[in-house]
Amino acid sequence: MKIASWNVNGMRAISKKEFDKPVAAINADMICFQETKATPEQVKEAVKEVISGYEIVADSAEKKGYSGTSIFYKKAPLKVTYGLGIEEHDKEGRVITAEYKNFYLITVYTPNSGSALKRLSYRQEWDKDFLAFLKNLEKSKPVIVCGDLNVAHKAIDLKNNKPNYNKSAGHMQEEIDGMDNYIKAGLIDTFRYLHPEQEKYSWWSYRGGARDRNVGWRIDYFLISESLKDKLQSAEIHNNAFGSDHCAVSIEIDL
Repeated sequence: MKIASWNVNGMRAISKKEFDKPVAAINADMICFQETKATPEQVKEAVKEVISGYEIVADSAEKKGYSGTSIFYKKAPLKVTYGLGIEEHDKEGRVITAEYKNFYLITVYTPNSGSALKRLSYRQEWDKDFLAFLKNLEKSKPVIVCGDLNVAHKAIDLKNNKPNYNKSAGHMQEEIDGMDNYIKAGLIDTFRYLHPEQEKYSWWSYRGGARDRNVGWRIDYFLISESLKDKLQSAEIHNNAFGSDHCAVSIEIDL
């Protein structure tokens, strides 16, 4: 089974940028999207002429044109749920959970701490509550978590570590601690597990030709329960998937 994840930075915008080509090339059984910036109806309308072969579920923020997530799937899940069940967190359409027979697939768009770090304390609450949500799901079956986690975990995960450490959203120690807690709780960073020394990024600023110069950050992840570790076949970052400031990431796993 191949599962992909992509922060598209606006589903309606990317659908006009030959979006179908990288989607077809990746050829995933499920594709999880973040930052769709659209209602469920707008997501479906945006892709109806360019993407086929998938059923679609989506969630959106109360604030129009903000946040939002979606899952495109070929095999229908047993059940789909939205949010964490915590009102404070569930106003921005950041989490969708698709339950399958042998696992849960969760897509997440983790809150950004912001350029002035105004949401850093909220981000810490989010990380704590999201981890508790995942561990509760794990009581019944393994989890596969994917999405934009808005953190470059280690120095290897961003081009310019020293200028950004404890100064920039996405590489604050509090955010790194949150990611450490996911790992300590038994979730596996699939890309780093299979590629411990590879420097590869999934997001680039639009400024200064950062993508052309590959001055990027790895902030898009697949995390899996430890019980799925031996079933993992590949974990890839698709740097040739264009149309957003992020590229797609994927795993192949025996399920």
